Amino acid sequence: MTGSPDPGPARGRPRDAARDLAILDATLKLLVEVGYDQLSIESVATEAGVGKPTIYRRYPGKAALVAAAVDRRAASVPPATSNSDLRHALLQTAGWLAQQIAEQEIGLLGALFTGMRSDPDLATEMRRILRRDEAVMTEQPFGDAPNEHLTPGAAELFAEIVPALIVHRLVVAGEPADHSFVEHIVDDILLPLIRR
Repeated sequence: MTGSPDPGPARGRPRDAARDLAILDATLKLLVEVGYDQLSIESVATEAGVGKPTIYRRYPGKAALVAAAVDRRAASVPPATSNSDLRHALLQTAGWLAQQIAEQEIGLLGALFTGMRSDPDLATEMRRILRRDEAVMTEQPFGDAPNEHLTPGAAELFAEIVPALIVHRLVVAGEPADHSFVEHIVDDILLPLIRR
């Protein structure tokens, strides 16, 4: 008989999106409960109701798994900003960032910071995610400010200063990062530093 050759049986099963979500959710839950150092692939598999090989087919190790879970949770886009008013754009972006950080569980942040200090692979993964997010976060307010005379590295200053002040306010001081605090960051700290 003629015709196209039989391609043979399909290899493997398609990935189950429900399993993916269960694995990532279990990772975040256990990360908060036991911390990064005590987190294991085995405990995540048990919590997610899957076998360890299911996780290892998706992620080469704990650092990659945790980074994927954090990346999925943090998949949020900064607000569109006006290109005519730098102050307003910075207030919008800093306010959005304050809300994003405030919505994170303190235990999750602590586990990630601790894990980054003890595991170079996690630190590398998290810094990759943070650099990408910083670029997205600063693209609009600084890319759309052509009439402003800004110091070199203004976007990098924003990315370095604003998240640190918000985390300090929420975690160390235990105070809300409300609109007046965001105005204080932008008006009293950021703009004097970045405008020539």
